[in-house]
Amino acid sequence: MTAAPDFVLHAGYSLRELDQADADELHALIERNRPRLARWMHWAQSQTAQDTVAFVRRAEQKAREGRGFHRCIVADGRIAGVVGFSTIDSLNRSAAIGYWLDEAHQRHGAMTAAVAALVDHAFDRFKLNRVEIRADVENASSCAIAERLGFQREGVARQAYRVAGERYSDDAVYSLLAADPARRALTSRAQRRDEAAEPTARR
Repeated sequence: MTAAPDFVLHAGYSLRELDQADADELHALIERNRPRLARWMHWAQSQTAQDTVAFVRRAEQKAREGRGFHRCIVADGRIAGVVGFSTIDSLNRSAAIGYWLDEAHQRHGAMTAAVAALVDHAFDRFKLNRVEIRADVENASSCAIAERLGFQREGVARQAYRVAGERYSDDAVYSLLAADPARRALTSRAQRRDEAAEPTARR
């Protein structure tokens, strides 16, 4: 049985734990969005059903060990995307968040609210000092999510991410610190509806 929602967002969206029973549905969602996702993230180029099962297992294992934290975005009982921290650096009290959303669920503010909720939760639960978002500089809408939530753009990491073949992306690097004023606004921000467009960032 899949887990119950543990973060309620807005307009029928919620977040819940990933479960092994989700693997087939999650992979079908990846297949439907593969061409769009593959533009920004290398794993989407060739991820198999077995790879998706392995991803869910890793997410569960990291969650048990406190080394990661993922949630699936749910709408009307169906998975609409994924948001999470693949690695939590407890020594440096930092983590990077990644996310992607089904094309049919864009422009409803679901991803902005999901990122706000998870970042707010992670600061409290894992006592983080820093959360980072990296996104291709050409992915303006994904960068806009970071900026909308008050993340500070630190610069551009040139050719930092190998997307496919010989194509490398220049990544905009954003950060939010526990002491930043925008961090205090995340709880209320997670409850607001906003205009999310092309929400994909590294995971």
